[in-house]
Amino acid sequence: MDQGTRGRLIDRLVDAIGSVTTPHPLRVAVDGPPASGKTTLADELAVVLRARGREVIRAGIDDFLFPRAQRYRRGQYSAEGCYFDAHDRAALCRVLLDPLGPGGDRRVRCAVFDRDADTPSFPPAMTAAADAVLLFDGVFLLRPELIDRWDLRIFVSVPFERTVDRAKDRGGAPAGSADAADIERSWRDRYIPSQQLYFATARPTDHADIVVHNDRLDRPTWDVRPRGR
Repeated sequence: MDQGTRGRLIDRLVDAIGSVTTPHPLRVAVDGPPASGKTTLADELAVVLRARGREVIRAGIDDFLFPRAQRYRRGQYSAEGCYFDAHDRAALCRVLLDPLGPGGDRRVRCAVFDRDADTPSFPPAMTAAADAVLLFDGVFLLRPELIDRWDLRIFVSVPFERTVDRAKDRGGAPAGSADAADIERSWRDRYIPSQQLYFATARPTDHADIVVHNDRLDRPTWDVRPRGR
């Protein structure tokens, strides 16, 4: 297990991305529980990669949601609903992952849904460069339906209890308020149990090329697993 500063982690991950050679754009998954820091990590990687001259496509799972009625058809706090009903994985493959993969035409769209408006989204298609890097962050990215569509798999690991605290801080809800109570219930009844279901059925850390232990943002540690194992 390696450890160091945040900058050292970013350099290590950028080097890992640069070491993977594919005949098509590189598809990088940045997976992890909610509030683990995966979006921030992907954004940090994008800055450095662009500074080094790589074309970067940034996208995330929140732009591939199903409508709210479908996401919560089992109930607002259902863990099974979170895992099975929330994300349009078929659309993700159709408009983004497969066009960037072997034999793809590199014509992609980075979103199919507007979460705030709860309506479909139709951003214009773009053509990715042959050596572009897709940095895609989100939950449940290493499940069986998606596992083979990634060229590099990063999993951001944080103890579940720490994610509850981060969610409260991020939400800005005062302690003891109704908003804070709702955040805690969402995590304990929906998000954490859905991650436990994910770990039990898909074993994401077993399939990751790199596991980043991000409970200390300033002093992360990481494990690099042999590729092709």
